Amino acid sequence: MHWYPLKLTAHIRHYVFGDRLIPEHLHKPGLPDGIIAETWEISDYRDTTGTVTNGSLVGRSLHDLTLTYPDELVGKGWRGPHFPLLEKFIDASHMLPVHLHADDETAARVHHEPNGKTEAWHILWAAPGATILVGLKADFSRQQLFDAFVAQDYDAVMSRYPIQAGDTIYVPGGIIHSFGPDALVFEVQQTSDLGQMVMPTDLYGQQHDQEQWYANINAALDELKTHYQPRPNPGLTLETGGNQRTLCCAGPYFALERWTLTEPYIESSHPQRCVTLSNVGAPVQLEFANGTEQLQQGESCILPAGIGEVRLVPESEASLIVCYVPDLQLDIIEPLKAAGYTDRQIQSLGEIS
Repeated sequence: MHWYPLKLTAHIRHYVFGDRLIPEHLHKPGLPDGIIAETWEISDYRDTTGTVTNGSLVGRSLHDLTLTYPDELVGKGWRGPHFPLLEKFIDASHMLPVHLHADDETAARVHHEPNGKTEAWHILWAAPGATILVGLKADFSRQQLFDAFVAQDYDAVMSRYPIQAGDTIYVPGGIIHSFGPDALVFEVQQTSDLGQMVMPTDLYGQQHDQEQWYANINAALDELKTHYQPRPNPGLTLETGGNQRTLCCAGPYFALERWTLTEPYIESSHPQRCVTLSNVGAPVQLEFANGTEQLQQGESCILPAGIGEVRLVPESEASLIVCYVPDLQLDIIEPLKAAGYTDRQIQSLGEIS
């Protein structure tokens, strides 16, 4: 198999909180009219699994390729029921529901799913004054939380933080959260769609009856965790010549970096893991052993583990979001320590030990 950068179909969600930020800010082509709340750029979640749109594997699903070529696509020695990363652009023109996602233990015990949903948000654009709600301010009783959610007084119990472009927020499974209005976000997460919401309406703005609403609140409270306090983080930057790599967050399930390239950059061969690229800037040419591929603004692709060395050539100043499943010691801790960052700074990026 001659591996190359794999581009996939995007799955679109039309939730009520969205608008037109994705086509307007990212100039992503091929989107329909109307509300575009989310585009799932890299997905192998059930019927949303992407289909390859370029090269010799055109028409093959990401799920099929993941199961057929786990070592060459995902990474040497990897096995699993699906591709491990799910990545999306999210238009938070309006406030998202206040909600949480199951962690791995809850996903297995309650939902009989292979994994939960830890996620991270990388802020691409935010209007002045934009904020997020994430985590709890203090230790509250279950009744205090229930009463606050029924009153829709989220600020009474949840922490609110200002955000700006370039911030990243790492959110483990079980941590209650929301973001928006007036923000455009890139999200990386475990491959899952489990969620519990505490608001009186669903994702399409339809009102729940009181019994269903209260049941949803109680289901969320059953899964609520308080072990981690997310904060917006600007990341830690490594510079090589005219290029910058900002390590934005990391944990056991994924790492997210933001690359700013003004000159060619070589991504070394690493058979142990694949890499995903989402282009939020100028076009970039990807040069690999068997050819070249152009990655336009608003496009994403997977660099398979078996692709070998890839040379990235920016057309002008390029801006890429880069995700992968890390070896935390080799990929995160060692290069940051070598650059002079402290243990405390490194640990601020997420769940790192």
